[in-house]
Amino acid sequence: MAKLTKKQKEAQAKVDRSKVYSLNEASTLVKEITSANFDASVDIALRLGVDPRKANQMVRGVVTLPHGTGKDVKVLALVTPDKEAEAKEAGADYVGLDEYLAKIKSGWTDVDVIITMPSVMGKLGPLGRILGPRGLMPNPKTGTVTMDISKAVSEVKAGKIDFKVDKTGIVHAAIGKVSFDAQKLTENANELIQTIIKLKPTAAKGTYIKSAFISSTQSPSVQLDTKSL
Repeated sequence: MAKLTKKQKEAQAKVDRSKVYSLNEASTLVKEITSANFDASVDIALRLGVDPRKANQMVRGVVTLPHGTGKDVKVLALVTPDKEAEAKEAGADYVGLDEYLAKIKSGWTDVDVIITMPSVMGKLGPLGRILGPRGLMPNPKTGTVTMDISKAVSEVKAGKIDFKVDKTGIVHAAIGKVSFDAQKLTENANELIQTIIKLKPTAAKGTYIKSAFISSTQSPSVQLDTKSL
């Protein structure tokens, strides 16, 4: 097992493992215990009391973080020529159709989100094996298959993210950067948590949010007080 560096030991010492923290306390602490020499991402992990193998207990949704993610999200708009100007004006990084479909078929996936139109989805079907595993396949449920291309691109650029419970019952999501002040991290995290609470499946029994942790790219995790959420 790798030895902890001096900074890592100092960070570990600041986290009281016997304590659960409020959202604001955790947001403040995670900034203090991050020693990365870059603007690290701050992530939240929520363990839910659901069985994601059952369709009626799947938790998936979208949320627009009030302060964005701090990340420059690269958007590809796969649209017909009549929608290209709309996509470009909204801020899409790449706009087109057939030439980008060919690039994806050749293995290019250097984007974070793909937005398209219902009429184009048929062309994307054969690319599912490339896009699916990378979480890039557009989906009407997440607002990435729509006729309102301008709105979809603008929302993603402003901080809209989609989340999905994994097979172990955990939702992972980025809620900002260490450079954000604690209040912004708290508000972003709370927006996500409240959205997840609203999506509680009726089939889920018992405690819904079993545990929650906040951490940065290179920090120890800080456990949240789930009762305060």
